[in-house]
Amino acid sequence: MWRYREVLPPCKAISLGEGFTPLHHAPRLGDRWYVKDEGVNPTASFKARGMSAAVSMAKHLGIERLAAPSAGNAAGAMSAYAAKAGLKAHVFMPNDTPKAFIVECEVLGADVRLIDGLIHICGAEVRKFIESSSELIFDLSTLKEPYRAEGKKTMGYELAEQMDWRLPDVIVYPTGGGTGLVGMWKAFDEMERMGWIGPERPRMVSVQAEGCAPIVTAYQKGERFAEEFPNAHTRASGLRVPKAIADFIMIDLIHASGGTALTVTDEEMMIATRELSSKTGVFAAPEGGATLAGAQKLVEAEFIRPDDTVVLFNTGSGLKYLEAFIQ
Repeated sequence: MWRYREVLPPCKAISLGEGFTPLHHAPRLGDRWYVKDEGVNPTASFKARGMSAAVSMAKHLGIERLAAPSAGNAAGAMSAYAAKAGLKAHVFMPNDTPKAFIVECEVLGADVRLIDGLIHICGAEVRKFIESSSELIFDLSTLKEPYRAEGKKTMGYELAEQMDWRLPDVIVYPTGGGTGLVGMWKAFDEMERMGWIGPERPRMVSVQAEGCAPIVTAYQKGERFAEEFPNAHTRASGLRVPKAIADFIMIDLIHASGGTALTVTDEEMMIATRELSSKTGVFAAPEGGATLAGAQKLVEAEFIRPDDTVVLFNTGSGLKYLEAFIQ
């Protein structure tokens, strides 16, 4: 991703080879459908992009300790880039986080703290931890600092470059914290200002799990801010974010793009994950499967038309979610 360093934070890159992930044509899903496979990033998810940028800037600013709450993938990415940079990572995860994420962070040398509660409770524990420490600790919680979104916006640059500077008609993205959507929208604006693309934008689609859908609920009510979703639950740990800081940004960009937001059930998601994987060769995470399940509903609703170019984002590798497939 550091091929775009002129539009990234001004620092020496701490890189593990993240970015420029494959954009696979997926004709067995749809004639003009594509899958952007973020599962081949270092640490096997799109979170590598944001943490590469954020940890690089932390190192640049002379910070030695990092902390963040995570449903799994962000913790693994922060742990990996902190290890590369020689910094100390403190990760706070729900105690029912899939085992692969916990082992990954521990092996990478992070201080792993399992919390009785979901990611927003972990976020509160991070703040308590930082406030009680006598040392400077950089809070890398989603959108608590600007750099993670800067890394994730490179998905938008890559998509434009890989499609010969013509953006797709529809982008379908699985939404937890939402920085992928926010970052790509920022990238499109930057590219237009540089004259690389025109004013046209993809219709941005946010897909959430039925058991944790704060953005969809607010969107359907016509509200700009999302209430905390009660009793949040889903087999896709990355979608189990009951309260997102970027709620109003996501809802604004969905409206501005002529997009939409919808939910899928866990059953629909897991069936679609197997279908996406078996028809593309991409071993998708449940979050990736959610995009196919959502897109199929939008085809039925005629929101997605036969001549639309559609990009589904698989945000992580299914290898980290084996429990979800064998339950």
